[in-house]
Amino acid sequence: MATSHSVHDVEVDEQAGYWSLIAGNRNFRRLWAGTVVSLLGDWFNTIALYVLVTELTGSPLALGGVFLTKMLPWALSAPLAGVLVDRYNRRALMIGTDLVRAVLVLGFLFIDQPVEVPWLYVLLAAQVVAGAVFTPAKSASIPNITTPRELLTANALMSATWSTMLAVGAALGGLAVEVVGIHAVFWIDSVTYLVSAVFILGTTIPQDTEPAKRSLVRSAVREIVEGWTHLRQNPRIGRIAFAKATWSIAGGGLVYMLALLGERVAPAALGAGIGVLFMARGIGTGIGPLLTRWLFQDRRQWPTVLGGAIAVCGACYVVVGVLPWTATTLGIALLCVFVVAGHAASAGNWVLSTVMLQKRTADRLRGRVFSTEWLLVMSAESLSILVGSALLEAGWLDLAGAVQAFGLLQVASGLAWLGIVVPREWADDNLQPRKTDHPPSDEEVPRPETT
Repeated sequence: MATSHSVHDVEVDEQAGYWSLIAGNRNFRRLWAGTVVSLLGDWFNTIALYVLVTELTGSPLALGGVFLTKMLPWALSAPLAGVLVDRYNRRALMIGTDLVRAVLVLGFLFIDQPVEVPWLYVLLAAQVVAGAVFTPAKSASIPNITTPRELLTANALMSATWSTMLAVGAALGGLAVEVVGIHAVFWIDSVTYLVSAVFILGTTIPQDTEPAKRSLVRSAVREIVEGWTHLRQNPRIGRIAFAKATWSIAGGGLVYMLALLGERVAPAALGAGIGVLFMARGIGTGIGPLLTRWLFQDRRQWPTVLGGAIAVCGACYVVVGVLPWTATTLGIALLCVFVVAGHAASAGNWVLSTVMLQKRTADRLRGRVFSTEWLLVMSAESLSILVGSALLEAGWLDLAGAVQAFGLLQVASGLAWLGIVVPREWADDNLQPRKTDHPPSDEEVPRPETT
């Protein structure tokens, strides 16, 4: 059985620098490089799909369907993905899903009529299911290829990379759609998955795996239930697993509305308008982890920061909803300022909750915990998008009113976290460092029954 770094059981206050992590850790460097390339292609692909569905249908609900198809298949497949990630070689799973996605995205080349939009949803769902395996495999692998002093830096860098590629990919993707066309964008995305697979092929990723005592099908339900049971029996893990989902209650709808807003600020160049606003979102989520790592080094503050970040993000979107949406440089710049600020706050919630889950969960259960967290996040985002798109399609709210309403809902969600979760965290030994702040030993983790 491969073993992970046992030194993760030791609290480390000094954090590694970004350059020393990239230069000194070959395995992380290659995993990170593959992530950079594939994320760039993903955001090219995302902007192209938004533009394609909008041009073919002109329906807010149809565009909402793209967002939902990015969420629901992920939510439904996440628990089984967690079993795969804990049971099988994570490196092989990441390479395999990259190759599958490289083929799938080429199917979008054949979608050019409104009647074919359902096939777009089918292809996108398959792409998302593959990603639902890749993402928890990557998240669960990071603690296995980093030292304790590298862990927070690695997570902050991965989060900042996602954000940077969102900013760069959205901006360049919007430009590429206008200049070279949607089909060229899908070819580019396919190539980026192949490049990512090559980078990951050169890594060595140790992991703790539990030997399979039964077939995957027979054990899936049992192990999924075990993951949920683990969250319920370990409140310090279960609470943090809800941090991102609390943001998602309104956050999913707000990000969906951001795509609709792109048409308002640039009606003559839809791809560019969406690209600019999503670039602002990416800049915010890139700044957020860096500021969070710098401002909140005391881990006792982190549960409070999680709730505060949700409320701040919601407040920024309330402002977005009341601003005049003018297709002028000043008007677009003002919108972007508040989009940047809102997503800088939400990114702080994201990176801190990820690190807390990694540190509190044993390696052999980490994949299931992260996939369960993703199930919660994607379910909350899906419901948020479904409600938002239905309200707009029915005409019960205009876009400005919907942004304001969902922004207020997110403020309320953040305040609820502060009032419900934070007192429980402080009551748990006043958040003093304790054994369960780190991955528990095998003796501390309930083992599944054997037959």
